Amino acid sequence: MITVMKTYKNISIKRSVSFNRRTLSTGSPRFSRLSWVSRWFQVLVVIGSLISFIVAFCCGYFYVLPSLSQAFHGYSISKSDDSVGSCNVFDGTWVADIGYPLYNATECPFVERGFDCLGNGRRDKDYLKWRWKPKNCNIPEFDVHSILEKLRGKRVVFVGDSMSRTQWESLICLLMTGVEDKKSVYEVNGNKITKQIRFLGVRFSTFNLTIEFFRSVFLVQQGSVPRHAPKRVKSTLKLDKLDDISKQWVNSDVLIFNTGQWWVPGKLFSLGCYFQVGNIVKLGMPIPTAFRIAIGTWASWVEENIDAGRTHVFFRTFEPSHWRRFYVTDDTACFCISNLTRRICKVTQNPVVETKGREQSILTDTVLEVVSNMTIPVNTLHITSMTAFRSDAHVGNWSDNPSVPDCSHWCLPGVPDAFFLGFSQFKIDYYSLVNGFVAHSIPSDSHLVQVNKMHFHAAVPELKISNLDRINVELPLVLLKPKFCGKY
Repeated sequence: MITVMKTYKNISIKRSVSFNRRTLSTGSPRFSRLSWVSRWFQVLVVIGSLISFIVAFCCGYFYVLPSLSQAFHGYSISKSDDSVGSCNVFDGTWVADIGYPLYNATECPFVERGFDCLGNGRRDKDYLKWRWKPKNCNIPEFDVHSILEKLRGKRVVFVGDSMSRTQWESLICLLMTGVEDKKSVYEVNGNKITKQIRFLGVRFSTFNLTIEFFRSVFLVQQGSVPRHAPKRVKSTLKLDKLDDISKQWVNSDVLIFNTGQWWVPGKLFSLGCYFQVGNIVKLGMPIPTAFRIAIGTWASWVEENIDAGRTHVFFRTFEPSHWRRFYVTDDTACFCISNLTRRICKVTQNPVVETKGREQSILTDTVLEVVSNMTIPVNTLHITSMTAFRSDAHVGNWSDNPSVPDCSHWCLPGVPDAFFLGFSQFKIDYYSLVNGFVAHSIPSDSHLVQVNKMHFHAAVPELKISNLDRINVELPLVLLKPKFCGKY
């Protein structure tokens, strides 16, 4: 537009010089043509000025409100090696959507108080306004009535840690938006939703639907101290035996697993919890090695106990936290290694643009590899990358205990809701759409990383560990000491 304006300006100047040299009658054709050009020039000047004003206003608007400018292009990942079929829903972008959230946590009786950030005093609501959009396909609006009908008469079971419980709560609250009689939805034992209860089950009586949660943070058995074990051993994880409540997971229609958050030194070695295989305590076994054995045990159990003709099995990958770490010396705070290590939880206003390696996880890579080699179909929900951007959506100080910040769990409503949207996106059986994603067993060859180069995000998202044998020494983390591994 500016080029056009300059062109007309140059033309007008040249012709104005000629006007001084010649006298034209007002009725001459050339004078009429020049008048016509002059009028068009004035119109173009007005249009150009208007466009310039709009451009300047928009630029200033985005400069003043950076969150909107970021929302314009979104927060995205692009992993071509992950693509499966015509659309990989795990490859996409977080985009702003004023239609969110889809429910109110305060009005949903199945959201535990610690995850209701707005109810606990959080004032900003920007974190609620983000929707996940796959790169090569569109997810239609959430059709709760259609989903409830597809789930009629089914038993859906979640097994895992508190991240699994959060998504269990999210699914229930989403489905409750389509239930007229709220009293027809209830916890089967009359329990309130708390982290202390190992089994929770919510029944949608109108639809003969039950959605259950079993707390099994490691998936494998936790045991007492073996005979002749060293004094530092207070309990063990039996890596070759699945959790003793695993019999209750069978005969489900949909079975969704996760584990990862508790596989850190502070919840294992610092509490005297070590790994056990058979009757042997493996004192020197690194966490990634133990995790691989445990996932192998889980895979064998699934192959031996699950009826693939009825039960559709899913495994949700690791969800990175957004803790920051700094070190304190006796004299002053500094960013250096010392005897006392602390973590900082700073919830951002918007999703981060750079994930700083959080989109990679040795735990996720292990799950992908094991699942790809299983003899029955197990579907991987690869959510590690998409959650790596959402440093804005953590509980932070807005929990039921604000003195203990939380940069691991998500607020509700929030990120977990994205895992269940889009059931009507693909014309396939609903089992393949649990959590709102196309389910595929993704080969893991392209995801594997060398152990000596891995980032152990569960313990320290921003610190590279080169010697896994010393992980329990290099990364101390002081937590409450349970009687057994992972128990409160």
